[in-house]
Amino acid sequence: MADVYGVCDEKFNGVRELLSASIDRGDDVGASFALTIEGEMVIDLWGGHLDEARTQPWQHDTIVNVYSSTKTMSFLCALLLADRGQLDFDANVAEYWPEFAQNGKQSVKVWHFMNHAAGLSGMDEHMTPEDMYDWDKMVTTLAAQAPWWEPGSVSGYHALTQGFLIGELVRRITGKSLGTYFQEEIAAPMNADFFIGVPESEFSRIGLLIPAGDGSAPTAEKDSIAARTFASPFAPATESWTDGWRRAEIPAANGHSNARAIAKLQAPLACKGSAFGVDLFSKETAESVMQARISGTDLVLGVPIAFGLGFGLNSEVMPLSPNQNTCFWGGWGGSSVVVDQDAKLSASFVMNKMFPGLMGDTRSFGLLQAVYQSL
Repeated sequence: MADVYGVCDEKFNGVRELLSASIDRGDDVGASFALTIEGEMVIDLWGGHLDEARTQPWQHDTIVNVYSSTKTMSFLCALLLADRGQLDFDANVAEYWPEFAQNGKQSVKVWHFMNHAAGLSGMDEHMTPEDMYDWDKMVTTLAAQAPWWEPGSVSGYHALTQGFLIGELVRRITGKSLGTYFQEEIAAPMNADFFIGVPESEFSRIGLLIPAGDGSAPTAEKDSIAARTFASPFAPATESWTDGWRRAEIPAANGHSNARAIAKLQAPLACKGSAFGVDLFSKETAESVMQARISGTDLVLGVPIAFGLGFGLNSEVMPLSPNQNTCFWGGWGGSSVVVDQDAKLSASFVMNKMFPGLMGDTRSFGLLQAVYQSL
């Protein structure tokens, strides 16, 4: 069996064995899995290699691009601002960002940004990866664009645009970029290893993702909302190997981290406000995440889903947990985040071998089910 390193409470030995078997089979090349319960790290495992040739071991401090698992950190930023009375999810976006009211968007609500309901899942203008590195260009173009559907009527996954939309609200309120605000107000106080915009000093420990196929966009029916969403903006998975991608702030997609840091950062939400000695926000703010704001078949993902504030919610269609008050999200290729307030549990899976799909896969699902079986 493949060697797996780190800490694992004895009751969860089945999780360790599952991760080892996945690496041994080649389903994973390198991976990490972490679990907190009641604000305590009970699983912190990693193993495998950074390269397909299996010459460089995955290290304790390895970080990789976690794609849309990054979104969950932008949610924490918005929740923190709301908890401090600086952001109202039911307010019009234009109250904070007046230029956004162009082209019929004067009544778009802040929660529409959080829940992929703003009608801006993609962009009319073709945006290159380099355009995504230009914050002002992205948010100015989004502010000028007309929505593709009636805002608030249905969700349509804002795969890359969501981070710019939430991030511009953070900038308008605080005067700081989302990456800076997140680092100063959340990651640093919690001593968590997560970057939205990686300093060059950390480049040496970044593991390269191994794309599924050629790393191109997910396929969708021609001229559909989904196809238009993935057409622009978009960057192939190999773009994550570049210094430009690493340095940029793309809060929907280019966070770099490992499972340990992600599970730790989401622990306050799992524990209704506080964990690891940090009082992040109130119980009321934490519980608000679990209240469904919109549900139905998502125009981009093509599956039925309910959203609380940002996160997808546990349901019969997506039964991640036996507990009702559970939310989740995942990243392109397989990374995942699960927060269970009933069990006071946060879990994350981060890997380098990408599987097709935007919302996690059987690897993370199997590890999570092993956790619940052990509990």
